[in-house]
Amino acid sequence: MERFAPEPSRAAISSAILAAPGWARVGITMPNDRLREQAAEELARAIVDRLHRAEPSVDVDQLALPI
Repeated sequence: MERFAPEPSRAAISSAILAAPGWARVGITMPNDRLREQAAEELARAIVDRLHRAEPSVDVDQLALPI
Protein backbone atom coordinates (compact mmCIF):
# COMPACT_ATOMS: atom_id res chain seq x y z
CA MET A 1 0.00 0.00 0.00
CA GLU A 2 1.29 3.46 -0.92
CA ARG A 3 1.68 5.98 1.90
CA PHE A 4 1.05 9.65 1.40
CA ALA A 5 3.04 12.42 3.02
CA PRO A 6 1.21 14.04 5.91
CA GLU A 7 -0.56 17.29 5.12
CA PRO A 8 1.40 20.40 6.05
CA SER A 9 0.24 22.21 9.16
CA ARG A 10 -1.37 25.61 9.02
CA ALA A 11 1.67 27.01 10.79
CA ALA A 12 3.97 25.63 8.07
CA ILE A 13 1.81 27.17 5.34
CA SER A 14 1.61 30.49 7.17
CA SER A 15 5.36 30.51 7.61
CA ALA A 16 5.84 29.75 3.91
CA ILE A 17 3.56 32.62 2.91
CA LEU A 18 5.43 35.03 5.17
CA ALA A 19 8.76 33.83 3.75
CA ALA A 20 7.60 34.49 0.18
CA PRO A 21 8.96 37.56 -1.60
CA GLY A 22 7.23 40.75 -0.51
CA TRP A 23 6.42 41.77 -4.07
CA ALA A 24 4.42 38.56 -4.51
CA ARG A 25 2.46 39.07 -1.31
CA VAL A 26 1.62 42.64 -2.31
CA GLY A 27 1.23 41.77 -5.99
CA ILE A 28 -1.79 39.56 -5.46
CA THR A 29 -3.74 42.69 -4.49
CA MET A 30 -2.89 44.63 -7.68
CA PRO A 31 -5.68 45.69 -10.05
CA ASN A 32 -3.65 44.49 -13.05
CA ASP A 33 -4.58 40.89 -14.02
CA ARG A 34 -1.13 40.06 -15.38
CA LEU A 35 0.66 41.25 -12.23
CA ARG A 36 -1.81 39.38 -10.00
CA GLU A 37 -1.24 36.15 -11.94
CA GLN A 38 2.54 36.51 -11.80
CA ALA A 39 2.41 37.25 -8.09
CA ALA A 40 0.11 34.29 -7.42
CA GLU A 41 2.46 31.97 -9.32
CA GLU A 42 5.46 33.22 -7.35
CA LEU A 43 3.58 32.90 -4.07
CA ALA A 44 2.57 29.33 -4.92
CA ARG A 45 6.15 28.51 -5.94
CA ALA A 46 7.50 29.92 -2.67
CA ILE A 47 4.99 27.90 -0.62
CA VAL A 48 5.72 24.64 -2.43
CA ASP A 49 9.49 25.21 -2.23
CA ARG A 50 9.30 25.98 1.48
CA LEU A 51 7.16 22.95 2.28
CA HIS A 52 9.41 20.60 0.32
CA ARG A 53 12.66 21.92 1.81
CA ALA A 54 13.75 22.34 5.38
CA GLU A 55 15.25 25.77 4.69
CA PRO A 56 14.01 28.38 2.21
CA SER A 57 16.20 28.97 -0.79
CA VAL A 58 18.64 31.82 -0.35
CA ASP A 59 18.86 34.42 -3.07
CA VAL A 60 22.49 35.52 -3.45
CA ASP A 61 21.26 38.94 -4.59
CA GLN A 62 19.29 39.51 -1.37
CA LEU A 63 20.98 41.82 1.10
CA ALA A 64 21.34 40.52 4.65
CA LEU A 65 19.61 42.42 7.43
CA PRO A 66 21.99 43.94 10.00
CA ILE A 67 21.78 42.41 13.45
